[in-house]
Amino acid sequence: MKLSFYGGAKIVTGANYLLDTGKSKMLIDCGLFQGSKFAETLNYDPFPYKAEEIDFVFLTHGHADHVGRLPRLYKSGFRGKIFATKPTVDIVTKTLPDSLSLIKDEAKKDGHEPLFGADDMHNAISLITGVDYGWSVSVDGVKVTFHDAGHILGSAVLEIEFENKNGERSKIYFSGDIGNPPSPLLKLTYFPKDADYLVIESAYGSRIHEDKSIRKGLLEKIIEDTIASKGTLVIPIFAIERAQELLYELNELIEQGHIPRVPVFLDSPLAIDLTQIYKRYVDYFNQETAHLIESGDDIFNFPGLTFTRSVEESKKIKEARGPKIIMAGSGMSNGGRILYHEQEYLPDPNSTVLFVNYQVDGSLGKKLMDGSKDVTILGKSVPVRCKIKAIGGYSGHADQDTLLKWVRVAAEGGRLKKVFVVQGEENSSTILTQKIIDRQAIEAVVPSQGDSFEL
Repeated sequence: MKLSFYGGAKIVTGANYLLDTGKSKMLIDCGLFQGSKFAETLNYDPFPYKAEEIDFVFLTHGHADHVGRLPRLYKSGFRGKIFATKPTVDIVTKTLPDSLSLIKDEAKKDGHEPLFGADDMHNAISLITGVDYGWSVSVDGVKVTFHDAGHILGSAVLEIEFENKNGERSKIYFSGDIGNPPSPLLKLTYFPKDADYLVIESAYGSRIHEDKSIRKGLLEKIIEDTIASKGTLVIPIFAIERAQELLYELNELIEQGHIPRVPVFLDSPLAIDLTQIYKRYVDYFNQETAHLIESGDDIFNFPGLTFTRSVEESKKIKEARGPKIIMAGSGMSNGGRILYHEQEYLPDPNSTVLFVNYQVDGSLGKKLMDGSKDVTILGKSVPVRCKIKAIGGYSGHADQDTLLKWVRVAAEGGRLKKVFVVQGEENSSTILTQKIIDRQAIEAVVPSQGDSFEL
């Protein structure tokens, strides 16, 4: 078995890994490069393999940096089979059209052809088969099993069993993105115990999250302070998971009387659609949340909440007098409706922009997090006078401690030979790699783009 890295290597985004058995070729994820303009231009580079020779694609979850180049793969000649969990299929069906819209706008502005077209997108989606956790498929002597990653709805750790060069059965696990347990919505992350190889993400490989038990308290304090200042709280969100977690916790805070009732706007048609998908998969939720829903609690709705689908509704939000909360995409402030709200409220010293997502280097969100006093939004210079806050405990990614635990549990089986550290900025991946070597005395590497390894 040969493993090659064609994305997600020394970079957070663009996950794309090729397994070549000698009989068949399969990809793990096929995601967009995101963040800086340099990263986004990588999406237009030809695939470093022949797309028509790929037999299978296995998806870890529905985020764009894991699935966003599937239509490009189809456009390049891929006609094989794609497997993903059932929620991931539903998520991809909603998110890819949203990505296409942004890609078309970007291509028009930059004067080149879009990355892919609507036909490529629809044809790629038609190749996807939805499966459940615990489900396995066997192809050419390789067995692939989906386990719960606890990251977003339907996210999966992929267990791949194969025959190694010595004729023995071996297992490699792809983490996808590992969740940040405990999630208010999802079940706990699967921890493998029989791995020979691991491919592990490292978005937070150099950092420790805030205690999750205090995150709701931090959210409450930021809301109260902003309301007291008669300002607006602007929250850039990812439409998947973060939007639903915030709705869940705002629902609790408002229904229990911990914060005043002020207008709350979910200004993201995609997040609204995905929230409806979440409601269809109650059996994927943890026991406590599933019980709340079964008892009749609409965990994603509360007094004062308004869903704004149309552009006209979005524009009217600023007419709402007094303090308010606006949640809008995108989570890194690199596109979408959040840009218009940031234009409006970044200059207001009474308002607050709150980040609850990972911010990739080069993104507007990262610049704001790093303390920029003046930023460019939609071609205009915007002064930053509002408060900039962040709550790390809302991250859907495992931090360094959880990532190291994931490796440690895998190593307890006594079979673990090598760990490949991916999907992080190079510094983050390097720090996590050294921690793995120091604590587990197991070979760990940070692969570069195009590196290949024989398993």
